[in-house]
Amino acid sequence: MKVRIECHYQPAKGKKTFELQSEWLRLEDALLLVEDLEKTGRLKLAVFYDQQESSWTKKEILRFLKQLETEPQHVIAYIDGGYDRSTKKAGIGVAIYYEQHHSQWRRRFNDCLELLQDNNEAEYAALYRCIQELESMNVTQQEVTIHLDSMIVANQASGEWPCYEENYSAWLDRIEQLAKKLGLILHYQQIDRNQNKEADSLASQALTGIQIESTIERSSRPPKA
Repeated sequence: MKVRIECHYQPAKGKKTFELQSEWLRLEDALLLVEDLEKTGRLKLAVFYDQQESSWTKKEILRFLKQLETEPQHVIAYIDGGYDRSTKKAGIGVAIYYEQHHSQWRRRFNDCLELLQDNNEAEYAALYRCIQELESMNVTQQEVTIHLDSMIVANQASGEWPCYEENYSAWLDRIEQLAKKLGLILHYQQIDRNQNKEADSLASQALTGIQIESTIERSSRPPKA
Protein backbone atom coordinates (compact mmCIF):
# COMPACT_ATOMS: atom_id res chain seq x y z
CA MET A 1 0.00 0.00 0.00
CA LYS A 2 1.30 3.45 -0.94
CA VAL A 3 0.23 6.74 0.64
CA ARG A 4 1.02 10.42 0.47
CA ILE A 5 1.11 12.74 3.46
CA GLU A 6 -0.42 16.18 3.81
CA CYS A 7 0.79 17.99 6.90
CA HIS A 8 0.88 21.37 8.60
CA TYR A 9 4.36 22.22 9.85
CA GLN A 10 5.68 25.25 11.71
CA PRO A 11 9.41 25.98 11.23
CA ALA A 12 11.63 26.64 14.23
CA LYS A 13 11.82 30.32 13.34
CA GLY A 14 8.59 32.12 12.56
CA LYS A 15 4.95 31.75 13.48
CA LYS A 16 3.64 30.85 10.03
CA THR A 17 2.46 27.28 9.47
CA PHE A 18 3.19 25.70 6.07
CA GLU A 19 1.15 23.06 4.30
CA LEU A 20 3.38 20.31 2.88
CA GLN A 21 2.63 17.31 0.70
CA SER A 22 4.86 14.28 0.17
CA GLU A 23 5.33 12.08 -2.89
CA TRP A 24 3.85 8.57 -2.89
CA LEU A 25 5.56 6.51 -0.21
CA ARG A 26 5.40 2.99 1.16
CA LEU A 27 3.06 2.99 4.14
CA GLU A 28 5.84 2.03 6.55
CA ASP A 29 8.14 4.79 5.22
CA ALA A 30 5.38 7.39 5.48
CA LEU A 31 4.76 6.46 9.10
CA LEU A 32 8.48 6.76 9.93
CA LEU A 33 8.57 10.20 8.30
CA VAL A 34 5.61 11.46 10.34
CA GLU A 35 7.11 10.08 13.55
CA ASP A 36 10.38 11.91 12.82
CA LEU A 37 8.50 15.16 12.21
CA GLU A 38 6.57 14.68 15.44
CA LYS A 39 9.86 14.56 17.38
CA THR A 40 10.54 18.17 16.38
CA GLY A 41 7.42 19.27 18.26
CA ARG A 42 6.45 21.48 15.31
CA LEU A 43 4.19 19.14 13.37
CA LYS A 44 0.66 20.48 13.77
CA LEU A 45 -1.33 18.03 11.64
CA ALA A 46 -0.64 14.98 9.46
CA VAL A 47 -3.15 13.18 7.26
CA PHE A 48 -2.40 10.07 5.17
CA TYR A 49 -4.13 9.59 1.78
CA ASP A 50 -4.18 6.24 0.00
CA GLN A 51 -4.32 5.73 -3.77
CA GLN A 52 -8.10 5.90 -3.73
CA GLU A 53 -7.93 9.28 -1.95
CA SER A 54 -9.34 7.94 1.31
CA SER A 55 -7.92 9.76 4.34
CA TRP A 56 -6.31 8.07 7.35
CA THR A 57 -5.14 9.31 10.72
CA LYS A 58 -1.92 8.04 12.27
CA LYS A 59 -3.95 6.04 14.78
CA GLU A 60 -5.87 4.36 11.93
CA ILE A 61 -2.61 3.61 10.11
CA LEU A 62 -1.13 1.94 13.20
CA ARG A 63 -4.28 -0.14 13.65
CA PHE A 64 -4.18 -1.17 10.00
CA LEU A 65 -0.52 -2.22 10.21
CA LYS A 66 -1.37 -4.34 13.23
CA GLN A 67 -4.11 -6.08 11.24
CA LEU A 68 -1.66 -6.76 8.41
CA GLU A 69 0.36 -9.02 10.69
CA THR A 70 -2.32 -11.71 10.35
CA GLU A 71 -3.93 -10.93 6.96
CA PRO A 72 -2.74 -12.27 3.56
CA GLN A 73 -0.07 -10.13 1.91
CA HIS A 74 1.88 -9.92 -1.40
CA VAL A 75 -1.01 -11.44 -3.34
CA ILE A 76 -0.53 -12.72 -6.90
CA ALA A 77 -3.35 -14.42 -8.82
CA TYR A 78 -3.58 -16.46 -12.02
CA ILE A 79 -6.97 -16.75 -13.71
CA ASP A 80 -8.41 -18.40 -16.83
CA GLY A 81 -11.76 -19.09 -18.41
CA GLY A 82 -12.85 -21.47 -21.14
CA TYR A 83 -16.09 -21.80 -23.09
CA ASP A 84 -17.51 -24.96 -24.68
CA ARG A 85 -19.73 -23.99 -27.63
CA SER A 86 -21.32 -27.44 -27.83
CA THR A 87 -22.59 -27.45 -24.24
CA LYS A 88 -22.73 -23.65 -23.81
CA LYS A 89 -20.97 -24.05 -20.51
CA ALA A 90 -17.96 -22.17 -19.19
CA GLY A 91 -15.14 -23.33 -16.91
CA ILE A 92 -13.15 -20.96 -14.75
CA GLY A 93 -9.91 -21.53 -12.85
CA VAL A 94 -8.23 -19.36 -10.20
CA ALA A 95 -4.92 -19.80 -8.36
CA ILE A 96 -4.00 -17.29 -5.65
CA TYR A 97 -0.52 -17.11 -4.12
CA TYR A 98 0.06 -15.11 -0.94
CA GLU A 99 2.02 -14.77 2.30
CA GLN A 100 0.43 -15.14 5.74
CA HIS A 101 1.82 -15.86 9.21
CA HIS A 102 5.35 -15.78 7.73
CA SER A 103 4.52 -18.67 5.39
CA GLN A 104 3.81 -19.03 1.64
CA TRP A 105 0.36 -20.28 0.59
CA ARG A 106 -1.53 -21.23 -2.54
CA ARG A 107 -5.31 -21.26 -2.80
CA ARG A 108 -6.94 -22.57 -5.96
CA PHE A 109 -10.43 -23.42 -7.13
CA ASN A 110 -12.55 -23.87 -10.25
CA ASP A 111 -16.21 -23.85 -11.23
CA CYS A 112 -18.52 -24.61 -14.14
CA LEU A 113 -20.89 -21.80 -15.13
CA GLU A 114 -23.81 -21.37 -17.49
CA LEU A 115 -25.46 -18.39 -19.23
CA LEU A 116 -22.18 -17.01 -20.56
CA GLN A 117 -21.52 -16.30 -24.24
CA ASP A 118 -17.81 -16.80 -25.04
CA ASN A 119 -14.27 -17.30 -23.79
CA ASN A 120 -13.73 -13.66 -22.90
CA GLU A 121 -16.86 -13.54 -20.78
CA ALA A 122 -15.66 -16.70 -19.03
CA GLU A 123 -12.38 -14.88 -18.35
CA TYR A 124 -14.29 -11.93 -16.87
CA ALA A 125 -16.28 -14.35 -14.68
CA ALA A 126 -13.01 -15.87 -13.45
CA LEU A 127 -11.67 -12.41 -12.66
CA TYR A 128 -14.77 -11.48 -10.69
CA ARG A 129 -14.73 -14.74 -8.74
CA CYS A 130 -11.07 -14.11 -7.97
CA ILE A 131 -11.91 -10.73 -6.40
CA GLN A 132 -14.79 -12.32 -4.48
CA GLU A 133 -12.35 -14.88 -3.10
CA LEU A 134 -9.96 -12.12 -2.05
CA GLU A 135 -12.83 -10.55 -0.16
CA SER A 136 -13.52 -13.82 1.68
CA MET A 137 -9.79 -14.00 2.54
CA ASN A 138 -9.91 -10.47 4.02
CA VAL A 139 -7.48 -9.08 1.45
CA THR A 140 -7.94 -5.30 1.62
CA GLN A 141 -6.06 -2.06 0.97
CA GLN A 142 -3.41 -3.71 -1.21
CA GLU A 143 -1.97 -3.83 -4.70
CA VAL A 144 -2.75 -7.17 -6.34
CA THR A 145 -1.23 -8.45 -9.59
CA ILE A 146 -3.48 -10.64 -11.71
CA HIS A 147 -2.02 -12.75 -14.53
CA LEU A 148 -4.22 -13.80 -17.44
CA ASP A 149 -3.75 -14.82 -21.07
CA SER A 150 -6.69 -12.96 -22.62
CA MET A 151 -5.39 -9.85 -24.41
CA ILE A 152 -8.90 -8.38 -24.64
CA VAL A 153 -9.73 -8.76 -20.96
CA ALA A 154 -6.28 -7.63 -19.79
CA ASN A 155 -6.44 -4.44 -21.85
CA GLN A 156 -10.10 -3.63 -21.19
CA ALA A 157 -9.82 -4.25 -17.44
CA SER A 158 -6.70 -2.08 -17.19
CA GLY A 159 -8.37 0.72 -19.18
CA GLU A 160 -5.94 0.49 -22.07
CA TRP A 161 -8.74 -0.43 -24.47
CA PRO A 162 -12.35 0.79 -24.47
CA CYS A 163 -15.08 -1.75 -23.73
CA TYR A 164 -18.08 -1.55 -26.07
CA GLU A 165 -19.54 -5.03 -25.43
CA GLU A 166 -22.49 -4.71 -23.08
CA ASN A 167 -21.97 -8.07 -21.38
CA TYR A 168 -18.26 -7.40 -20.79
CA SER A 169 -19.04 -3.92 -19.47
CA ALA A 170 -21.42 -5.36 -16.88
CA TRP A 171 -18.64 -7.60 -15.56
CA LEU A 172 -16.19 -4.69 -15.50
CA ASP A 173 -18.62 -2.64 -13.41
CA ARG A 174 -18.94 -5.45 -10.85
CA ILE A 175 -15.17 -5.95 -10.72
CA GLU A 176 -14.39 -2.25 -10.29
CA GLN A 177 -17.07 -1.76 -7.62
CA LEU A 178 -15.87 -4.70 -5.55
CA ALA A 179 -12.20 -3.75 -5.91
CA LYS A 180 -13.01 -0.21 -4.76
CA LYS A 181 -14.99 -1.53 -1.80
CA LEU A 182 -11.96 -3.61 -0.73
CA GLY A 183 -9.47 -0.82 -1.41
CA LEU A 184 -7.60 -2.96 -3.95
CA ILE A 185 -5.38 -1.58 -6.69
CA LEU A 186 -5.44 -4.19 -9.45
CA HIS A 187 -2.55 -4.63 -11.87
CA TYR A 188 -3.16 -6.82 -14.92
CA GLN A 189 -0.35 -8.70 -16.63
CA GLN A 190 -1.04 -10.57 -19.85
CA ILE A 191 0.98 -13.77 -20.12
CA ASP A 192 1.32 -16.56 -22.67
CA ARG A 193 -1.00 -19.53 -22.33
CA ASN A 194 1.95 -21.81 -21.51
CA GLN A 195 2.70 -19.55 -18.52
CA ASN A 196 -0.88 -19.92 -17.32
CA LYS A 197 -1.09 -23.72 -17.29
CA GLU A 198 -2.35 -24.03 -13.72
CA ALA A 199 -5.39 -21.79 -14.16
CA ASP A 200 -6.02 -23.21 -17.66
CA SER A 201 -6.00 -26.76 -16.29
CA LEU A 202 -8.42 -25.80 -13.51
CA ALA A 203 -10.82 -24.26 -16.03
CA SER A 204 -10.61 -27.30 -18.31
CA GLN A 205 -11.23 -29.70 -15.43
CA ALA A 206 -14.33 -27.71 -14.45
CA LEU A 207 -15.77 -28.30 -17.92
CA THR A 208 -15.33 -32.05 -17.46
CA GLY A 209 -17.12 -32.02 -14.11
CA ILE A 210 -14.01 -32.18 -11.90
CA GLN A 211 -14.34 -29.66 -9.08
CA ILE A 212 -11.22 -28.56 -7.22
CA GLU A 213 -10.82 -26.42 -4.11
CA SER A 214 -7.70 -26.46 -1.95
CA THR A 215 -5.36 -24.37 0.16
CA ILE A 216 -1.80 -25.59 0.77
CA GLU A 217 1.36 -24.22 2.31
CA ARG A 218 4.26 -23.86 -0.11
CA SER A 219 7.99 -23.68 0.30
CA SER A 220 8.43 -20.84 -2.23
CA ARG A 221 6.68 -18.19 -4.29
CA PRO A 222 5.31 -19.05 -7.75
CA PRO A 223 7.71 -18.66 -10.70
CA LYS A 224 7.79 -15.19 -12.23
CA ALA A 225 5.66 -14.81 -15.36
